[in-house]
Amino acid sequence: MSKITPLSGFPEWSPANRVVEQHFLDRIRRVFELHGFASLETRAVEPLETLLSKGETSKEVYLLRRLQADAEEPRGAGDAQLGLHFDLTVPFARYVLENAGKLQFPFRRYQIQKVWRGERPQEGRYREFYQCDIDIVDRDTLPAHYEAEIPLVIGDVFAELPLPKATIQVNNRKILEGFYRGLGLADPMETMRIVDKLDKIGPKGVLKELVAGGVSEAQASACLALAEISAEDGSFAEQVLKLGVTDPLLDEGLAELVAVVETAAAHSPGLCRAELKIARGLDYYTGTVYETQLAGYESIGSVCSGGRYDNLASSGDERYPGVGISIGLSRLLGVLFGKNALSASRGVPTCVLIALTADEDRAAAMRTAASLRARGIAVEVSPSAAKFGKQIRYAERRGIPFVWFSGPDGDSVKDIRSGDQIAAEALTWNPPAEDRYPTVSGPIV
Repeated sequence: MSKITPLSGFPEWSPANRVVEQHFLDRIRRVFELHGFASLETRAVEPLETLLSKGETSKEVYLLRRLQADAEEPRGAGDAQLGLHFDLTVPFARYVLENAGKLQFPFRRYQIQKVWRGERPQEGRYREFYQCDIDIVDRDTLPAHYEAEIPLVIGDVFAELPLPKATIQVNNRKILEGFYRGLGLADPMETMRIVDKLDKIGPKGVLKELVAGGVSEAQASACLALAEISAEDGSFAEQVLKLGVTDPLLDEGLAELVAVVETAAAHSPGLCRAELKIARGLDYYTGTVYETQLAGYESIGSVCSGGRYDNLASSGDERYPGVGISIGLSRLLGVLFGKNALSASRGVPTCVLIALTADEDRAAAMRTAASLRARGIAVEVSPSAAKFGKQIRYAERRGIPFVWFSGPDGDSVKDIRSGDQIAAEALTWNPPAEDRYPTVSGPIV
């Protein structure tokens, strides 16, 4: 075999890191289901025209095609027109349109799958990664109270994980668009795009780009003043009104965002914070938008984002507005793994290693293992009947906490960390609860 060259942007976690990843996936899935979201998995590919029609042309889409196309295949048809999905929202919107007659609305779904983006790999940025999404869609109209519900679900998710405090920053695109209209700006969406760069290029950079695009300095200063507004309660609305700009769409957005922030404050104080600089880069968002930061890890940016969309799932007279949010799981884990901030108590699920006195005892050891497994205890049988010291060292290297011994006077189990050894029976013995499964610890702050 020729020398193997690693591929950047395609993470392959170690077994110990996979324990952490599986722990996160299990907890996320459980909380989503507790909130009534049903599981869904869509295909990995979509027609290229679908992927490029939703305002996401800034992301590099991986095309899919066979090495050798059929000679009789029409020119321009087939696999060459398929692309790997870059998120889970666009495929979900397509799924809703295709299956609307079979779904009960409002439809609540969660989706945990890998997605692919041709981005430049860097810390927390991958070309293949897991996203964990929830969305709520309805037919024709979607009540605004769902926009207030989404942060509560995510708050419960992060409370279940060994992570620092999560703060969901929220805004409403109607506030931005209405404010820019009230200022008399000809292209509110372009202004929104520039202001969304505030954290990257700073106020001076935003001001320069706005003025270069034909916005007056007074208008640009007003845009920056709006972006500076931040509050954990509904007081941000008064701060906006003091800027002296009026527009019906602005009023509508303020009312919706106040409901989101105040609902979150009533259920989980400190969970949400209104940040009027947030716009989100995707063109399909039309209402509330979300970005989530972890205390002490603000430099990595948002680890959970989303928003309200009214026209993504629409075709002709059919319209299915929705709201959703996505946890960038691989992004989150990759950064924390890189900082050694997440760890598992062991890299294998095995709780007990059954030692062998002689090779001919393997059949009996397998029966003991079956009895323990029947009660949900993960077991391995020793690979060989080596000296007990060597078998114990094997368990230590694997991180297995207990070794099981069988002898003429009965069975016993040894905690190789403490050295304690007690008599045990395969039909009744149980490990301590904290040892039954690998445990995960993280950067609680």
